[in-house]
Amino acid sequence: MTEPDQSDATRNEPRRRRLLFRATHRGTYENDLLIGGFVRDNLDTLNEADIDALEALMERPDPDLADWLTGRRPISPEDATPMLLRMRASVTR
Repeated sequence: MTEPDQSDATRNEPRRRRLLFRATHRGTYENDLLIGGFVRDNLDTLNEADIDALEALMERPDPDLADWLTGRRPISPEDATPMLLRMRASVTR
């Protein structure tokens, strides 16, 4: 028996739930708010490439992410991915 056709959003629902959980349970309250807030605000509009980029970004250490997102430390050119810059712009408005 074959599965019925599913939209990308439906097919990737578990992945989106995992992404939201990871974003809101980083281990530091500051990152839970910064990263989790960004993911929560944008989750419904993220495409596959965005989700890939966020998953890769969340592999970075929490202290680095916190410093970059709060502006305590500038984002180096080699670390300045489009997703990190998008997240930084979102949390600093």
